[in-house]
Amino acid sequence: QVQLVESGGGLVQAGGSLRLSCAASRSIAGINDMGWYRQAPGKQRELVAGFTSGSSTHYPDSVKGRFTISRDNAKNTVFLQMNSLKAEDTGVYYCYARVLTSFTLKDYWGQGTQVTVSS
Repeated sequence: QVQLVESGGGLVQAGGSLRLSCAASRSIAGINDMGWYRQAPGKQRELVAGFTSGSSTHYPDSVKGRFTISRDNAKNTVFLQMNSLKAEDTGVYYCYARVLTSFTLKDYWGQGTQVTVSS
């Protein structure tokens, strides 16, 4: 089991930057599948950044070059650096982790943090 708590959201002007943090309740050193989703009003939740198999990273075209995911295992924290923010980046951002427990993969989600980009 792992609890995830996001922070760092807020209101920012278009073109600005924010850094989101996802603090985990346990060690994340052995968890490769972690990342960030977002959900805008009226839209489905979408992946915006993630660590994938082989510890590679993935970004959709909509954020590529602007968002960077990173982690600090010593602090049990995953970060999302967001630069050159656009109005369409507005939404609730959720941290997730996929954990293998007794040969079963289980997904965990944080409560989300609101990001609002004004133009």
